[in-house]
Amino acid sequence: MILAVDTSLGTAVSLIDADGTLRSQASASDPLGHAEVIGDLLVRTLDGADGGQISHIVAGMGPGPFTGLRIGIAAARAFALGRGIPVVPVPSHYAAALTAMESDSVAGAFAIATDARRREVAVTVFDGTDADGIPVVVAETVLVPRADVEARLDGIRRIDVETLSATDLARVGARALAAGRVLADAEPLYLRQPDVSVPGAPKKVGL
Repeated sequence: MILAVDTSLGTAVSLIDADGTLRSQASASDPLGHAEVIGDLLVRTLDGADGGQISHIVAGMGPGPFTGLRIGIAAARAFALGRGIPVVPVPSHYAAALTAMESDSVAGAFAIATDARRREVAVTVFDGTDADGIPVVVAETVLVPRADVEARLDGIRRIDVETLSATDLARVGARALAAGRVLADAEPLYLRQPDVSVPGAPKKVGL
């Protein structure tokens, strides 16, 4: 079985069999309360394991806000460390793209757009799936002022995503595993650095 965790938008957790069959899932739409809910969502989802063995955990790597994204990734890594299983990093927009194509029957090129706050959106353009069933990226993720999105897309269909399916994130991860592919490295896709920075060395005071 494969467990997936994503906190790029709300908080979403899902458990699937290796063939993509859903075992259980739980989610919360609040974009700020990740730390408060993720433990309970994991417990509720893991009830669906029924004693089965979890072989991998898929971590949604964003794009997403710095703090929220870190919570999900840290939870995935801690779970993997405790179970001695690998973490499979997957860009979160891949899950939204798979949902659009397989659940909503979207065809042709389209853009997944998610709120990046500060009047900006994160945009990735996809077009179909490849031979492994993984969404094909035709334009990498960029941060765009909300007012400029339509001009940037130049007629490409835009799909605004407010919640993300951890089940589809897990399915993308399962397909990548089956094909022996790596879809992301260990670094999250923040797009914007945190506002808080480490202070510099104190200034010297002359005597």
